[in-house]
Amino acid sequence: MTSNHAEQARARKMADALACGIDDAFISRLVERFYDTVRQDDMLGPIFAERIGDWPHHLTRMKDFWASIMLESGRFSGNPMRKHIAIGELDEAHFARWQSLWDQTLDRIAPNAAVADRFGEAAQRIGESLLTGIKIDRGGLAAISARAAS
Repeated sequence: MTSNHAEQARARKMADALACGIDDAFISRLVERFYDTVRQDDMLGPIFAERIGDWPHHLTRMKDFWASIMLESGRFSGNPMRKHIAIGELDEAHFARWQSLWDQTLDRIAPNAAVADRFGEAAQRIGESLLTGIKIDRGGLAAISARAAS
């Protein structure tokens, strides 16, 4: 029963996404445009240039990631948290810049506001989760508690 319920929930999420204009073609275009911008960005470009040797492979992985998030495709497997923790210089400013470029790309190419909102909100949640994980890794829960208290 649970498996059937989960399958039905995934099917509804995919149908809803497709109905508002989210499909593999849009995800592909979004990822390609976004990373074109990132690669030219003064803050983020060098971080990616230092770590990404095979851009076609990276773009394919990012397309699979976003298809898994937005369409429940299940194509992505990996550990984004571990990858981001390994980048020692990442901080709030980097995540804010990433989100800003993401939102700008969505503003330019999303077929409608609903698509832009869904992708923007998903990216915001993912970014907050990654940043929290990085802070815990660097300073433990005390670092998170101190931030929440201020």
